[in-house]
Amino acid sequence: MKEKLTTDAYVQHHLQFLQLDLHTMKLGDGGGFWTLNLDSMFMAILLGAIFLILFRCVATRLSVDKPSGLQNFVEFIIEFIDNLSREAFKAESKLIAPLALTIFVWVFLMNLIDLLPVDLLPRLAQLMGLPYFRAVGTADPNITFGLSLTIFGLLIFYNFKGKGFKGLGKEILTKPFGPWLFPINIIFRVLEDIVKPFSLSLRLFGNLFAGELIFIIIALLPWWIQFILGVPWTIFHVLIILIQAFIFMMLSVVYLSMAYEKH
Repeated sequence: MKEKLTTDAYVQHHLQFLQLDLHTMKLGDGGGFWTLNLDSMFMAILLGAIFLILFRCVATRLSVDKPSGLQNFVEFIIEFIDNLSREAFKAESKLIAPLALTIFVWVFLMNLIDLLPVDLLPRLAQLMGLPYFRAVGTADPNITFGLSLTIFGLLIFYNFKGKGFKGLGKEILTKPFGPWLFPINIIFRVLEDIVKPFSLSLRLFGNLFAGELIFIIIALLPWWIQFILGVPWTIFHVLIILIQAFIFMMLSVVYLSMAYEKH
């Protein structure tokens, strides 16, 4: 692939999603709002299914006497996330810990795809007759905004659940400047709540898009320079994909805790 394309064409090819235009129901370069990025959607669903199946298999094969290494690893993740969610969200909730676990593992798996060789999946896709295949779901703003909008919906739900209609209305109208400046209070509250899903999605998208682009640029270099630059960048990027999954999870829990608690 790389030898048949110019540098610009190579980069553009690897940054192009496999899109479905819902107006014409044909693969193409886009149809505006009514366009699906099939590759990132497929990878997100596939990795989500792998996560569910893997954890389900471990749960149905628990062993107290001789736990497997995989069981110990899964139990460690669950206990770690459960403790963090309890510290960040003080109220009792059956949703927060499973939600935090799902966010962390799912986002981490989507980030992890960025460590695969940049030509691997696009070449496999071409063998199947697909012109493009961009596999890193979190480098697609549609995926990251979809995740953050779910948190935004839960944020609204927990505002009403924790404070009630009357308490929430009082908080919106009177905080932080008192009841006489309620128009300013409303503006500040609307801006504060709208910024949260944007910050969640853009932070994750920006970091993974930048990492993906750097891998593509490294792949354009001679093989010996690829090794010199690729190995340290890969090691560093492992930290990035782990930290970004952790940040997305923790901010989600903190936002929901702030929405539930009375200020």
